[in-house]
Amino acid sequence: MRPNYIIEKKKNSPFYFIFVVMKEYIPLEEGDYYITPEGYRCFTEQYHLKRGYCCESSCRHCPYGFNTKKRR
Repeated sequence: MRPNYIIEKKKNSPFYFIFVVMKEYIPLEEGDYYITPEGYRCFTEQYHLKRGYCCESSCRHCPYGFNTKKRR
């Protein structure tokens, strides 16, 4: 199993700093996602609730009510 990493670049003149933050790994279970007709993995509300936070990516089954137009 590969851990989930977020890599952020922050520019402080004249150097770049890269911060690697390891997020909690959540194993996938049956019902956490399905494959769309286009071949993409689409996470279900079950997975989002298990993850515990909104990623603000306008997910199709977001249980947190994120709205991209209002950005909240």
